[in-house]
Amino acid sequence: MPVQLSQKERMLLQDQQHHEQLCVQKYNKYANETQCSELKQLFQTHSSHEQQHYNTISQILSGQIPNMNQGQQNQAMQAQQKMNTMQSQAGSTGYNQNDASLANDMLTTEKYISGTYDTAIFECRDTNIRQALNHIQKDEQQHGEDLYNYMQAHGMYNTQS
Repeated sequence: MPVQLSQKERMLLQDQQHHEQLCVQKYNKYANETQCSELKQLFQTHSSHEQQHYNTISQILSGQIPNMNQGQQNQAMQAQQKMNTMQSQAGSTGYNQNDASLANDMLTTEKYISGTYDTAIFECRDTNIRQALNHIQKDEQQHGEDLYNYMQAHGMYNTQS
């Protein structure tokens, strides 16, 4: 049975869809600009996830409840394993300033987008939609963690005083 969205739900979901589209564009653009092959791979992987998020929101906007399958969870685990490998191979504190700027911009973007999902989740009436959006938000948080870990491992993000 198709889900009926309120005007407010539809507007919030359209905003989220726009955010996901922006992420796809930025990750693709930055993957082409970065000098670091590890960061390029991270950007490409995240771009693919953001495209899946965009597609999921498109399904919801068309009245369908998305099937949140195991494949997306496996992709998140694979991305985390890649990040762990990158961290163990890192160790150099020298880095390209442009790469640091690109990574920082995407980390800031992921922080913002993760936060906007809070409002969308709380405003949705349908439990299945809330769960789908919650799943996407967890992916966004994982993207932020991946970027943070990359930046910290490469001396771009110092958390020590």
